[in-house]
Amino acid sequence: MFEQFSRGYYLGRLYIEPGHGGTATMCQQQHEYVNEQLYADGTGIERLDRPLVMKIGSTHLTVHGEQGVPADTLSVPEDLLDDATARSLPTLQEVLLAKADRASQLLDLAEGRVGQ
Repeated sequence: MFEQFSRGYYLGRLYIEPGHGGTATMCQQQHEYVNEQLYADGTGIERLDRPLVMKIGSTHLTVHGEQGVPADTLSVPEDLLDDATARSLPTLQEVLLAKADRASQLLDLAEGRVGQ
């Protein structure tokens, strides 16, 4: 699903579709699999519900697993999509997935925990 891209990201291709909730979501089973394969560090019991951090274009999104989202699909709230992208959906697009350390940095930034 994802392959090495850079020091900070993996590259994958997912169908992007407009969503109606407040957060970006993907297939629950795939979310857990990606969490286990790419975010787990192998020390004890691992959480498989941590949000993934993905980048579409220049926008970073936290992505949660949800039942009912088709496999290989990323459901993105319409208000997070620009008009041109929203009109062309659903479409297969390249998506960057932040590696575990980069995801932690981005989540810390989003929550205002930098330097604390």
